[in-house]
Amino acid sequence: MTTAAPAEAAVHKSAPGAAKGTPRRPGRIRRIGLPYLLLLPALLLELLVHLVPMVIGIAMSFKELTQFYIRDWGNAPWSGLSNYKVSVDFDAPVGEALLHSFFVTIAFTLLSVGLCWLIGTAAAIYMQDTFRGRGLLRALFLVPYALPVYAAVITWVFMFQHDNGLVNHVLHDQLGLTDKPSFWLIGDNSFWALLIVSVWKGWPFAFLIVMAGLQNIPGELYEAASLDGAGMVQQIRRITLPSLRPVNQVLLLVLFLWTFNDFNTPYVLFGKTAPEAADIISVHIYQASFVTWNFGTGSAMSVLLLLFLLVVTGVYLLLTSRGRKPADV
Repeated sequence: MTTAAPAEAAVHKSAPGAAKGTPRRPGRIRRIGLPYLLLLPALLLELLVHLVPMVIGIAMSFKELTQFYIRDWGNAPWSGLSNYKVSVDFDAPVGEALLHSFFVTIAFTLLSVGLCWLIGTAAAIYMQDTFRGRGLLRALFLVPYALPVYAAVITWVFMFQHDNGLVNHVLHDQLGLTDKPSFWLIGDNSFWALLIVSVWKGWPFAFLIVMAGLQNIPGELYEAASLDGAGMVQQIRRITLPSLRPVNQVLLLVLFLWTFNDFNTPYVLFGKTAPEAADIISVHIYQASFVTWNFGTGSAMSVLLLLFLLVVTGVYLLLTSRGRKPADV
């Protein structure tokens, strides 16, 4: 009995946490709460930058907010759903213009996202092979993505000039592909000018993401396919694209949201008033708010755009998650 007591005491003394007991819990809580404490400033800034303006914009969409109430917008009279009714009345001029802008944005977004993904994927697959100067070429591919948007788009504005622009100089003066110099920043060609600039500055992002996804594909798969007689096209179809499916699902969604909401590119390219052929919905909402001074209607259009993007994102995630279930099983 006398020897058992000291042994038991030694065991209790050597057990981790036995000497401190309960006082260890506050230290553990502090360690667990420290990451959340460090994230708190970023979360507060996120609320100030995104959530608070969003809530204010939703409140403004229910008000008859015009230039007469700019100084004190809180006292603007409530209009209920009248701003939304005006926006979705497609027989009236406001609703008809919004519907036209919506269809233009859909066509522009689908073409831009599709071309960005196609060019970026082709470039990433090509860059998988080892050759001299590959690192330099990769860096050059990323230049459009690294350049500031305003500097890049302003450069394209000068290139699209009618009289002394580089595009007309090459197409008309040197190659003779057109009968006369074209107007790229007005008329129907404005849509294609906007598409060219959007694809030029967007495809390097797709190239970067796809190239990162290709690093996770084992090289043994391609070696086995080559031994079985599979060509490059079959390898891309049977190995590369199926392996990149999770990456492409996220990439296409991000490109769609970025392109659909893009405001900087058309605004710098065309100014405050975009041509009818390139009337992107982001610029259209800006015109409805800051050109016609009808902030209530502009806020209602913004809320409708937000709801549309939420629905599209939800449906897309639902369809892609269903497509992954059979593969996971």
